[in-house]
Amino acid sequence: MLIGYARVSTEDQTLSVQVKNLREAGCTVIFKEKISGAIRKRPELQKLLKKVKKGDILVVHRLDRLARSTQHLLEITEYLRTKDTGLRSLSEPWADTTSAAGRMILTVFAGIAEFERALIRERTAEGRKLARERGIHMGRPAKLKPHEAETARKLIMEKQVAVSEVAMKYGVHRTTIYRLVAAAQRTKHAKH
Repeated sequence: MLIGYARVSTEDQTLSVQVKNLREAGCTVIFKEKISGAIRKRPELQKLLKKVKKGDILVVHRLDRLARSTQHLLEITEYLRTKDTGLRSLSEPWADTTSAAGRMILTVFAGIAEFERALIRERTAEGRKLARERGIHMGRPAKLKPHEAETARKLIMEKQVAVSEVAMKYGVHRTTIYRLVAAAQRTKHAKH
């Protein structure tokens, strides 16, 4: 069964051209939406993905009607593959998973997307490393200023003040104080 999916971004846009082309392509069922493509969990798309079964072909006027990013397109394509369902774009004849060439091109897209994700991970790791080397704190802001943290550590480790008392003094949760103590103990053990 050929199942169509038509989408426009706003209420004042029309679906008529897409629906006409999908009908002419042989789609007997067409899911229609007026919603931004940036929203991944679109109601009609979700219904369509639940409905498809082995042997069906999801047909779109253009791929950008189905997914806004290569990553999202590949996720949908992989889901359809697990259901033994094809994907075909009327405007991009190379995007047809029912043909060997179409499957190859989408495999190349998947490889490019994975390469892109790996580059982003590498750049992010390099950026974090450089920031740490320059003394920039990563993550959430510290609950206590350095001098407060040092005083809190001394109160607990040297003067044996209760963790709950120190936490109350600084207006933080006990877990924050436990972490300070654990970090100080790790540092102390690392030096020995």
